[in-house]
Amino acid sequence: MVRMLDLIRESAVPANIMQSAAKGSLAVPVEETIEILVYLATHNPVFGDQARFTLAGWDEASSREAAGNLHTAKEVLDYMISPKNLRPSLLPSLLANPAVSEAAIAELAAGCSRDLLQSILISRRAANSAPILQALLANPQVTGTEAGSIRAKLVPLLANLSATLAEEEVLPLPADETGTDVVFDEEVNAYLAAHAEELAAEGERAFQPIGGFYDEFDAEPEEPLAAAAAAAAADQKSGPGSGKKKAGKKSKLEHDEERGSALQKISRLDVKGRIQLAMKGTKEERSILVRDGTKLVALAVLESPKITEGEVEKYSAQKNVLEAVLRAIPMKRRFFKHYPILRNLVSNPRTPLDVSLGLMKNILVHDLKNISTNKEVPETVRKLALKMFKQKTDLSKKDP
Repeated sequence: MVRMLDLIRESAVPANIMQSAAKGSLAVPVEETIEILVYLATHNPVFGDQARFTLAGWDEASSREAAGNLHTAKEVLDYMISPKNLRPSLLPSLLANPAVSEAAIAELAAGCSRDLLQSILISRRAANSAPILQALLANPQVTGTEAGSIRAKLVPLLANLSATLAEEEVLPLPADETGTDVVFDEEVNAYLAAHAEELAAEGERAFQPIGGFYDEFDAEPEEPLAAAAAAAAADQKSGPGSGKKKAGKKSKLEHDEERGSALQKISRLDVKGRIQLAMKGTKEERSILVRDGTKLVALAVLESPKITEGEVEKYSAQKNVLEAVLRAIPMKRRFFKHYPILRNLVSNPRTPLDVSLGLMKNILVHDLKNISTNKEVPETVRKLALKMFKQKTDLSKKDP
């Protein structure tokens, strides 16, 4: 028997039936009605808004039953647990349902509000899941005490990682970022609202970059002036034919001036202003703000729709960024797909140990060998890299 949902997917029903479907008033079982509504909400530009409105006000008892049912369609569960669609009253049922993916819960855990965070923290599902616990640690709403408790739960989960990592699943990650070049004020406001409590706690904290930044920036403070003088002198002597050299010096000077200007601008901003700049500013400004000692500011850089994989590749190798930044990078699928970022994170001695171990499965054989001899990374990482290098090498030898 053909289900109504299949007919709707094939666009084989008239508009008046589609309208009724979007209002949830078709004479079909409740389970199928919810499936139809989710399909329309996520795939139909005409009736999607009505379907989302209907789902938002759907009977709570029926919604809770669907949220906790093992046989509920994956698309429905993914819709319910999605941060933008989640009804808080359904969260306990969703957390208790094994059919809800760890990836979806981890995405929610990484950026949810305090009230939702509390529900996840006390759930059995989170207590037994390293990916979810890792996502919780990346959430700026987590307090110091809570972070300590989360890490304590991670220890036994990671105790046997070296022996079992080859069979483990890859760390679940949030959905792809949009990558758009346009940053709407609503996005900045949403970030500020989501972290209002922590923002208030930060107060008027001034820009204080992670160690080494000013040394790097101010190593030769007179260089721009010297470069300008040298360029002028060379220009007088060289005459025609030196265009490329002149252009190169001019480019270097402009970069130094741009960087100095960005640093001066940032040093005058409060925490809220730096967050706004991290999400709406330039590449140069992001490269400075990612090193901000205020976690909210540094993490806001990764939320910028303007940021590129190339920028994050550089951040992932830096030792003068907060551990929270290195922990948050692989939680975004867009960056997780970029192999050099994963390699840099595992090779970076500042990357939290549980993150390095969780990413090791994705490292290629020749990089495993290099990591196994890298004295800068923790001994646990070197040992696991060597073990996995031998395993993969032996396996390749056995293959015909």
